[in-house]
Amino acid sequence: MSGWSNSTRRDRLPRNWASLRRRVIRRDGGQCTARYSDDRRCELPGTDVDHVIPDSLGGSSEMSNLALLCPFHHRQKSSSEGGTAAALARKSVHRPTPTHPALDD
Repeated sequence: MSGWSNSTRRDRLPRNWASLRRRVIRRDGGQCTARYSDDRRCELPGTDVDHVIPDSLGGSSEMSNLALLCPFHHRQKSSSEGGTAAALARKSVHRPTPTHPALDD
């Protein structure tokens, strides 16, 4: 698991994570739960247990908030969440809209 090498994420997982992971894999039948636009379920094996609502946004490690994803869909979802988190953390700078010089009196 080279993705864990520079992460503190593992430290934030519940103590019973291994048990939760096995239960999610069993519940989801070992198959990725991602859906395509035509509502077909991804046919690849699920290897990654994902928090549907990330813990950084208030999600929990309850079974109802965990889903099995294939590596592709997990990367896709995590990348999207990272972009969202970065956008929320970014300081917004609003400047007044300049008026055209011909309209100034």
